[in-house]
Amino acid sequence: MDWNVDAIPDQSGRVALVTGANSGLGFETAKALLEKGAILILCCRSLAKAKVAREELYGITNSGKIELLIFDLGNLIEVNKAVDQLERNFQRLDLLINNAGVMAPPRTLSKQGLEIQFAVNHLAHMALTLRSLPLMAQQNDARVVTVTSGAQYMGKIIWDDLQGQNKYDRWVSYAQSKLANVMFALELHNRLCKSKYKVASLLAHPGLAQTNLQRTSVAANGSWQESLAYKLIGPMFQSAKMGALPQLLAATNPTARSGEQYGPKFNFRGYPKLIPIAPLALNKSYRERLWEVSKLLIGDLVDIKGFSS
Repeated sequence: MDWNVDAIPDQSGRVALVTGANSGLGFETAKALLEKGAILILCCRSLAKAKVAREELYGITNSGKIELLIFDLGNLIEVNKAVDQLERNFQRLDLLINNAGVMAPPRTLSKQGLEIQFAVNHLAHMALTLRSLPLMAQQNDARVVTVTSGAQYMGKIIWDDLQGQNKYDRWVSYAQSKLANVMFALELHNRLCKSKYKVASLLAHPGLAQTNLQRTSVAANGSWQESLAYKLIGPMFQSAKMGALPQLLAATNPTARSGEQYGPKFNFRGYPKLIPIAPLALNKSYRERLWEVSKLLIGDLVDIKGFSS
């Protein structure tokens, strides 16, 4: 039987944080968790958009509690301040869903001068996760779900030019960031298994899902070719609601285990199932190297000493 939102167990009392929760996959994930009784922390860059999403969610679900956490994943200092606020307002965190992302813009730099896709998709979520782990440590069945994409299978880590300073290709950089998501989540799983933290690290990817990422990418690049391509393959895309199912399964299914990845049945559309991890992410030495490089780039901007392994 195909897995869908009806299979989500009761989430009453569980605190779930979803990044990029005001639209697309994040919004659908927040909606499903709210309907099952979770307390939702909607992480968004824009307060105005977050308020609109909150009102819409209240109107749809007519239940649950929603808190807003406003910060820019493109600024590691704001990530640190956001977790400070999280610690003040909550004593626990049960689910962390690293959902937000940037896809194939012209070369853009974060506040710290890092290529924006590597900074937002990978570094900021790594920093947010490591900083949040102490809040998750004592919870029953606490989980981190890192959302990647099918681009992981085409990605490679460009060790001598991580930031695309010498040569920038927006799709190559996107695939790199999505592979980095997988490498981080898998390495986190391995390190958590050896630590005092009883937290699971899982992966999910939505396949071809219709979200605002496509529109944003086309608008940012002004590419008529890309716009035409999306129109031609549009019928292959599934809805954001379907695209959110893999991350919801990873976050809530009692049989899902740390270190696993879930995605569409046919790897681009369909109901979720356990799927293979990109082969390059299985290389232990690559994962360890990326971990150390990433920690250096995060530096002292985010206090991740609570999980220092």
